[in-house]
Amino acid sequence: MTPSDAASTGAGASAATGADSGWVTWDTLIRPSKYADSFPHYDYVNPDAPKGGTLNQVAIGSFDSFNPFIVRGTAAAGMSAGNGGFGGGLIYETLTEQSTDEPGVSYGLIAEAMKFPEDDSWVKFRINPNARWHDGEPITADDVIWSFDTLRELHPQWNAYYRNVVKAEKTGEREVTFTFDQKGNRELPHIMGDLVVVPRHWWEGTDASGKKRDITQPTLEPPLGSALYKIDSFSTGSSIIWARVPDAWSKDLPQNVGRHNFDRMKFVYLRDSNASWEAFKKGGLDDWRVENISRRWAEGYDFPAAQNGQVIKKEIHSPSVESMQAYVLNNRLPKFQDRRVRQALTLAFNFEEMNRTLFYNSYKRITSYFANSELAATGLPSEGELKFLEPLRGQIPDEVFTKEFTLPVYDDAAATREHLRQALDLFKQAGYELKGTSLVNAKTGEPFTIEFLGDDPTDSRTLEPFARQLQRLGIKTNIRIIDTNQYVERMTNFDFEVMAAKYYPQSLSPGNEQRDFWSSKAADSPGSRNYAGIKSPVIDKLVDTIVYADNRDDLVAATRALDRVMLWEYYVVPQWYKDTIWLAYWNKFGMPETAPEYAGIDPYSWWIKDAASGGTPQ
Repeated sequence: MTPSDAASTGAGASAATGADSGWVTWDTLIRPSKYADSFPHYDYVNPDAPKGGTLNQVAIGSFDSFNPFIVRGTAAAGMSAGNGGFGGGLIYETLTEQSTDEPGVSYGLIAEAMKFPEDDSWVKFRINPNARWHDGEPITADDVIWSFDTLRELHPQWNAYYRNVVKAEKTGEREVTFTFDQKGNRELPHIMGDLVVVPRHWWEGTDASGKKRDITQPTLEPPLGSALYKIDSFSTGSSIIWARVPDAWSKDLPQNVGRHNFDRMKFVYLRDSNASWEAFKKGGLDDWRVENISRRWAEGYDFPAAQNGQVIKKEIHSPSVESMQAYVLNNRLPKFQDRRVRQALTLAFNFEEMNRTLFYNSYKRITSYFANSELAATGLPSEGELKFLEPLRGQIPDEVFTKEFTLPVYDDAAATREHLRQALDLFKQAGYELKGTSLVNAKTGEPFTIEFLGDDPTDSRTLEPFARQLQRLGIKTNIRIIDTNQYVERMTNFDFEVMAAKYYPQSLSPGNEQRDFWSSKAADSPGSRNYAGIKSPVIDKLVDTIVYADNRDDLVAATRALDRVMLWEYYVVPQWYKDTIWLAYWNKFGMPETAPEYAGIDPYSWWIKDAASGGTPQ
C-alpha cells in the first residue's frame, strides 16, 4: 500500500492496510511518515551491521527488583524506564513503537495494525500473529487487556496516563478495543500504542519453588519477556547482564533491522557519578557516556586513552525538546505557596556567574518547559494563545498578557545589587523581614530556611553557589546529600524542600503525560512526576486543552499558553540547558554514517568493530 492510500484520521494521516478497511500500520501526530507502511529499515542504520560483542555500561546506586511497574523497590538497569514502567525496556514490548527517526510517528510492534474513528472515541489494535513470548507462547489479546487493567492499578503514572480509557475488551481473535470516555483526544489512540504488554500466564503462574507470583510486589526472579533481550545473569544490587535473544520474533521488523547488535549488555553498579567517571577512564566497565559536566568536557579528557585516540569525543546537535531543568521548589510546603516568595528565589539565582566560573560559558539559560522547540512561549501571547488565555484572565498573573517572560541577568555588580534588592522587597511583601542577618517571618519570628537535597557528592557543585546567594538574603540553607536509593524514595514521596532536577523528556507532541507532570491530582499521588506539587485549576484546564486540541496549531498554541503561565507562576527556579549532545566513547564501535533525525543518537544502531572482523568482541 502506498502513501496515496493513506486514511486521514483525527490523529494524522496513516497508511492503510487495505482499501477502505480503516486499519493502519503506522500513525503520526505531526506530519506524514517518510517511511510509510512498507520500509526495509530506518535510513540511518547499517542493515548489515554484525552481531556480537558486549556493551559495557555503568549504573548508579543499586537495584533490588525486576518489577518496574510498582512504586516499591528499585528496578534493575535495562528494565522499563523508571519505577512505573513507561516503555518496555530491554525485555518487554509495546503495542506500537515510537520512531527514532521522526517525531510523533509510531510503527506497529506487537500490534501489526490499528484502527480508530474520526472522533478518536476508541482505538482497535490487531495483534501480529507472529508475536511470541520467549517461552514460545503467543502474545494474546488477553495479555494486552490484563496488562492494561493490571498496570493501571499498580502505579499512579499509568492511572493518570490512561484515565480517559473506560474499558479494554477483546473484539476479535487477535483484536483489542480500548473505549474512551471523551471524544477529540487526538493523542490517545496514538499513546495507547505505548502500552507495555506483559505475560499474564507467567505472572499468574508459580516460580521454581511452587510459590505463586505476585506482580504487586518486588521480585528478583528474572521475568519472562518478548523483546530482543533477556536477563542472562545478575548479582543483586551489583551487576546485571542481558543477553540478545537470537530468535526473538520481532528481530526482522523494519524498526529493528540493523539495530540491537550487541550479544550482551552488561551493567555494573557503582556508588556515584565520580566512580562512574573513573570507570569510564579506566575502560572495560563503561564504553560510552553522554557528558553533562562542562568542566570535565573542557578539561577532563586529558587521560592517556583520550590523548592516544582510544577514547573519542563528539559534539552532536540535539534535535530534541529540552525539558525544564531547575531547582524544583516543593510547592506543597507553606513557605513556597506565596508566588512572591518563589519569584524572589528566582531573582536571587545568579546564572551568569555559575556559567562563567563553573560551566565555561557552555550553557544557555533555560526559559521554557519546552526549550529548543516551537512549543516554547516567546514574546507576548499570539492570537492563538490568547484564545486559551483570555478566559483565564483574573485567574493568572497579569504579566502573562503584558510582558515577555525574562529571567534576571547578572552582568555586573549593579545588577547583582538590584536583583537582590528586588528579591528582598518581594520577601517583605510576603510577610518576612530581616532581623539582624536572618530573614524571618515578621509575625512569628521563625527563620526562613531551605534544605537542598542531592544524591551525589558532585551535586554540591551546583547547589552551593545558589545556597550562598540565598544566604546574602538572610536565608539559612543546608545541603543534604543522600544515597541514590534514599533519594529515589524521597522523590517518590515528595519528601524534600528543594532539589535540582531535569524533568522527564518532553516530545514535540505533548499530551496525556502532562497530567502526570503538572495536574492537581498528580500532586497528591506519590510516584507521579509532579515534583513541584503544582495544584492549580488553571493549569489543569490548560493541560486538558492540550490533551483535547483539535489540530496541530491549537496544540502548539495551548502548549505555549501552559508554558507561559507556569513560567509566570515561578513554580521552579530555571537553571540551564545546552542544545548539543556531548558524546564520548571508547573506539570499539562501528557507527552509522548519519544519526537519527529525531533521537540525535541511537546507541542500539552501533556495533562492535571486532565482531565485523571476526575477532573476539568485548
